[in-house]
Amino acid sequence: MSGRLVHIGSAVVDYVYRIDALPAPGTEKTASSYDQVAGGGFNMMVAASRTGMTVAFGGQLGSGPNGDFLRSAFAADGIETLTPPSPAMDSGNCVAMISSDAERTFVSWPGAESILSLDMMAPVVVSPGDWVFTSGYTLSYPGSREALTEWIEALPAQTPFVFDPTPVISHIPRAILSRVLARTTWLSCNATEAAEIAGPGDVEALAGRLLADHCPKADGIIIRSGAKGCHVRLANGSAQSIPGFEVAAVDTNGAGDTHIGAFVSALSNGVPPFEAARYANAAAAISVTRYGGSSAPTDAEIQTFLGEGAAGAPGQAQKAHQTA
Repeated sequence: MSGRLVHIGSAVVDYVYRIDALPAPGTEKTASSYDQVAGGGFNMMVAASRTGMTVAFGGQLGSGPNGDFLRSAFAADGIETLTPPSPAMDSGNCVAMISSDAERTFVSWPGAESILSLDMMAPVVVSPGDWVFTSGYTLSYPGSREALTEWIEALPAQTPFVFDPTPVISHIPRAILSRVLARTTWLSCNATEAAEIAGPGDVEALAGRLLADHCPKADGIIIRSGAKGCHVRLANGSAQSIPGFEVAAVDTNGAGDTHIGAFVSALSNGVPPFEAARYANAAAAISVTRYGGSSAPTDAEIQTFLGEGAAGAPGQAQKAHQTA
């Protein structure tokens, strides 16, 4: 596998409460369980790391207990931190409420991850073969969006840049979003986010417009549709809808992050895009059968899943490529 994943994004501490349903206004619920875990961009980094990619974090962590918690989680999964802690503030947090239908609701509080400057990112050196990723969360923060956009625009032309706009896409100024999309090599989003950028339409039409009108340098577009799978359109005009896998979901938190991390890891290992999308669908399917946002499977677990539950030529081709 060549190069690293250099993640310039936001990592926070998740406080996860499991409840039967969201409480009505003015009422209270008692959670059936509670956990404190690393979240935000950590989920995508873990997915890439567990599928064999070397991962480095170039965003900002805090100097308080949340930042210490995240650094420990990064170290446990072999993720290098490239920048020093913020001397002024701690990392932020997110309250995640997971209901019995496996859906999730979030309330977040930004911290050190919301402030980035070019000086802060000076230690982040991108080498030949590296892949760079960022998400809409970091671009939504007024204290980081301009510096991060300038940094992305200055990347070497040969460096693949992957972008996930995330559900906060409406909080990203259109001028910033357009600049980032213009440098994007791979865009991964859901249908709602795709429509926010390109207007209404089915996934085939949206993918075509995203490539033609918004991502002129992209190799391809991935529009994720949860359990249904994803639609992939390449710059050469070829396209496929890659079906998902039927599983008993218990927690969908982090499924999109897992999909992106596994997809980038497979691409970096030379797996063709449509096969990489099937691999990512399998990774996401496994992740939703487990509790927690950072529930991404390993490459071996994905290969076993594909071999046992989804046998076929594409999976076998992936396996040969992954073990080469």
